[in-house]
Amino acid sequence: MIKSSFFKSTCILAMIIFFSACKQEKKKRVINFPKTDLAAENLIPKPLKTIPTQGGFALDEYTAIYTSSNATGFEAVGKFLSKKIKEKTDLDLQVNVDEIPNLETVIYINQSDSVALGNSEAYQLYITPDSVILNSNSAEGAFRGIQTIRQLIPETSNDTLATNKIWTIPTGKIIDEPQFEYRGAMLDVARHFFSVKDVKKFIDLLAYYKYNTLHLHLTDDQGWRIEIKSWPLLTTVGGSTEVGGEAGGFYTQEEYKDIVTYAAERHIVIVPEVDMPGHTNAASVSYPILNGNGKTPQLYEGTQVGKSTFDTRKDTVYTFIDDVVREISAITPGPYFHIGGDESHVTKKNDYIYFVEKVEKIVHKYNKRMIGWDEIGQANIDASSISHFWSNKDNAMKAVSKGMKVIMSPAKKAYLDMQYDSLSKHGLHWAAYIPTDTAYNWAPETYEGIPLKNILGLEAPLWSETISNIEELEYLAFPRAIGYAELSWTTEENRNWENYKKRLANQAPFLDRMNVKYYHSPLIDWKKSKYTFTEIEKD
Repeated sequence: MIKSSFFKSTCILAMIIFFSACKQEKKKRVINFPKTDLAAENLIPKPLKTIPTQGGFALDEYTAIYTSSNATGFEAVGKFLSKKIKEKTDLDLQVNVDEIPNLETVIYINQSDSVALGNSEAYQLYITPDSVILNSNSAEGAFRGIQTIRQLIPETSNDTLATNKIWTIPTGKIIDEPQFEYRGAMLDVARHFFSVKDVKKFIDLLAYYKYNTLHLHLTDDQGWRIEIKSWPLLTTVGGSTEVGGEAGGFYTQEEYKDIVTYAAERHIVIVPEVDMPGHTNAASVSYPILNGNGKTPQLYEGTQVGKSTFDTRKDTVYTFIDDVVREISAITPGPYFHIGGDESHVTKKNDYIYFVEKVEKIVHKYNKRMIGWDEIGQANIDASSISHFWSNKDNAMKAVSKGMKVIMSPAKKAYLDMQYDSLSKHGLHWAAYIPTDTAYNWAPETYEGIPLKNILGLEAPLWSETISNIEELEYLAFPRAIGYAELSWTTEENRNWENYKKRLANQAPFLDRMNVKYYHSPLIDWKKSKYTFTEIEKD
């Protein structure tokens, strides 16, 4: 049923178009669109339901964007859409302007009160020849919906329909909402440091495919990447190197807040990770009092794991952790704090369990929900904490038995740093080779028997042992991150590899326009693009 909010928004649209037309004292133009199919293989993630009507909406210089008034965040969503349309088409669409000469078509982003839109990220699109109406109960849902609008806009205009350039959006109805609450990617900035600019580009790409979480692996043996004002040597010493001996680097708290704000504008939550009690050499070399492996810590530039640990029985360690969690939590508005907890091979089991239980209390003290790699399931922790399943099914099941939620990141299926095949330029293959089809053709809903009711969502981690710049990052992340977006959003019965690979092929123009150095999988018949590297650089 279409609720009253839809009728209200339709009336507003009719009034806008009617009065604008009357002021200009001209007849409404008629454009004879060729039949267009709303299901044309463009949309990733695939929507829940699509109903085409085989008409066309003219996006052109006579289009404007309007949003619900006094609805928190909706005007910002409208302005974001206008900016992205400008980047793609060079059209400069006005947002919430009272009088627009020659107005012909309208995009209206409407805050709805429909109970059918119960999920905060749910949205509905109604596209007619005159209007695109996007209904959602929240700005977050509206933002997901405008990504669909962006994908429906063709790369080139149809210059035979009118004297001006027109980008034809197919008409019909889309009803959509995500399957999983948590849809994430992880970027390891500890093994190799990535600049704020690089992280922002990654965020932009994730937002386009409806991700809502970016997990930043901020600390490891090779580097500490976040300023902690109460422990300054963490960055001046621990942040001074990376794998291979390069200069490393770190984010000041202001730079980190800039990333958090940039992500929030795209309705993406940042999850900070401080890995401990293992993977802690960079912290211990900065402050040796923290060290618990009985050796003198030295800066580390290699890739081996499992050699470092905090002294889990020392009060100073927990004072340190309290300061770190406090400072990072104060500049992270999201609900999560990731404590790592993986591969603590030189930490005695009883010491490990004692540590996790102590740190959980510190995380709760600062009103965050603890996430840890699946090893944390061994500890006696609260059901509010989250197990991050990467390797050990038994650990994940222990978490399930405690009533905990699980994030699915099985290394054999979801690790973005795994090589595509034996010829891949970057990556590792200790878990598996993961070609583009293998990345897509599995079901997180049933993997290893983890109950669906316990699955919070899916995350695709990108560890950076073998990559050191944005181009190498993009090679490993794309196109597989696009497939993981669909696994996170779209229900299993609505997914099909043969259909997906056609839609994936049509992502090439967007990826080329964004200057993404993606892996050109031979399994995909990539669509040819008008963009070249030189043209992108000029833009």
